[in-house]
Amino acid sequence: MCNNCKDSSCIAEILTVINILQCNAECTDNCLDTCDRGFLGNTVSTLGINTRPVMLYTCAGNGTPWSMPTTKENIDCSSVGTTCSSVFRVEKVDGECATFRVLAANTDPNTSTTIPYVATNSFFTMNLDCVCALKCLNDTTVEGV
Repeated sequence: MCNNCKDSSCIAEILTVINILQCNAECTDNCLDTCDRGFLGNTVSTLGINTRPVMLYTCAGNGTPWSMPTTKENIDCSSVGTTCSSVFRVEKVDGECATFRVLAANTDPNTSTTIPYVATNSFFTMNLDCVCALKCLNDTTVEGV
């Protein structure tokens, strides 16, 4: 356990819902605009949406989102000029652990307004006991996932 976080089951449950939605990318449930609403996109008929990007906040992070390199290189994300991101796509949830893909900002001016993130080949697995907060961003399309 990390910094007296007592129960990570609610975070794991939400991430499990997000992962299922991303795998199915279509659902007919109509829920509130929350992290665990039953569909991706603005309405149940939104097509092409396949990702609900998330930001993670750790128990000891003092309100700073968790950040990881966008490459497989061993990079210190606290250094100036490093290529890191704090936006992720949940890829797998296994009990109290989750595997995430690091998403990078889309720098292509032709598509960045409709596709704000691009998939990277950088992944990490996190013990959810150390995650105290989860922030969901707008559902979007991420190519290559």
